Amino acid sequence: MTTVDEALPAETDLFEGDTDAYTDLLGRLSAQSVTKHFDAYGDVAWDSPEFLIDTTDARWELDSDDPLGATAWYQGLAQETRARLGLERVASMMKIGLQFESILKRGLLEFAAELPNGSPEFRYAYHEVIEEAQHSLMFQEFVNRTGFDAAGLKPLDKLGARFVITLGRRFPPLFFVFVLGGEDPIDHVQRQELRSKRHLHPLLERIMRIHVTEEARHLSFARHYLKAQVPGLSRLRRLELGIGAPLVLSTMAQMMLKPSGQLVRRYDIPKSVLAEAYTENPSHRTETLASLRKVRRLCAELDLLGPAYRRLWRALGLWDAASTD
Repeated sequence: MTTVDEALPAETDLFEGDTDAYTDLLGRLSAQSVTKHFDAYGDVAWDSPEFLIDTTDARWELDSDDPLGATAWYQGLAQETRARLGLERVASMMKIGLQFESILKRGLLEFAAELPNGSPEFRYAYHEVIEEAQHSLMFQEFVNRTGFDAAGLKPLDKLGARFVITLGRRFPPLFFVFVLGGEDPIDHVQRQELRSKRHLHPLLERIMRIHVTEEARHLSFARHYLKAQVPGLSRLRRLELGIGAPLVLSTMAQMMLKPSGQLVRRYDIPKSVLAEAYTENPSHRTETLASLRKVRRLCAELDLLGPAYRRLWRALGLWDAASTD
């Protein structure tokens, strides 16, 4: 069984516009995929007594720092209901996560199919596909063991996914913005959870540590691919990317950070409670902005935050001048 370091891994950051450094970075990421990778079943002791899932376990309850967990509505629920809702929310997020990773894998395969022989990105892309497949197996196994029939993405989102997949071939820079829009918010949340003093359920902690360890590579590749490719885009392509980026990020962040419609209906969560927890909650907006801080700074580095683009970021509620300095 592969061990997971207690210290959370940082993204590898080397490339600053130098082609040789970029190629070296890809080689290092690929090598790490060989020496530090995980198997969904070999590296998670699913049948260990400490990993068993009890729907009434208090460790599944939402913390008071959680937007929904902080509401009087949630705190007024029976303990068993609070725990079950918390568990099913985790299962719902994992179902959405594995569906997102399905889109990511298919897009990466489209991306790799267009690469020329000798491309340094090809090997890394396939390493990432393999790792994401292991994550999907891990997430689905967790969902199965909760007994909750998590639905995941809405039908309209699944339809839109077909368009996103083709971006891997037609417009890779926008595809990798989509990747960051899905992975950055979840990575942000999971790192916060792992750094907190909360007494996490050991199965959830094991899954998150594995995920964070490998996602550090995936996020590093997406960011450095954009640094390498965006400066050479045509004016029209830069315009498409500058408009597409905030549209993609606003959709992905809300999908990853809010409870699914299935959970809202299942627990009959009042609209007023959702407004209190999310749409009218300054703390939630602050956390959403924080979860996108790295990709927003990247857009600034790539000259994709000019005055015209900023108006769109502001209109979508994503602008935070402090994170682009």
